[in-house]
Amino acid sequence: MINLFKLKDKQKESAETARGFAKKQSAGELRVQKDMSELNLPKTCKITFPNGKDDLMHFEISIRPDEGYYLGGNFLFSFEVPPVYPHEPPKVKCKTKVYHPNIDLEGNVCLNVLREDWKPVLNINTIVYGLTHLFTEPNHEDPLNHDAAAVLRDNPKLFQSNVRKAMAGGLVGQTYFTRCM
Repeated sequence: MINLFKLKDKQKESAETARGFAKKQSAGELRVQKDMSELNLPKTCKITFPNGKDDLMHFEISIRPDEGYYLGGNFLFSFEVPPVYPHEPPKVKCKTKVYHPNIDLEGNVCLNVLREDWKPVLNINTIVYGLTHLFTEPNHEDPLNHDAAAVLRDNPKLFQSNVRKAMAGGLVGQTYFTRCM
């Protein structure tokens, strides 16, 4: 029964599209359009739309830090914007395996504006600047990768060496990282 209703809805949508009616956009889609029109990326960032520019709810941001431990690296983040955006933040994952105290080996990102400090007045620009800040000022006090955080806290020179090894493509401890420089 439910499939029948879905089929009817799809047929109606196809008929409207054929007659020149556009699909009604959700509030989240409208807000993302606004955010994208106001996007002011730092020179170290680039945005791409893997599904084409018509799908603003899924995009990728690459960050290429120009200072700090991660200088010269290239890090790719995927953004999945929920339909209820801006009432919930986008889901952000790091697609580049990185040795970082605030990004775990599965790509989860520890950034306050993606969790407890998210507010609907924040936008995509806020998140991008937060991500770039993670590369210039990694935070050992709120880690996802506890090993990297401990090394940063206790031995910053070893941390820098580990970051360089990981970015060049190699082993850090028992973990292999692919080259991202």
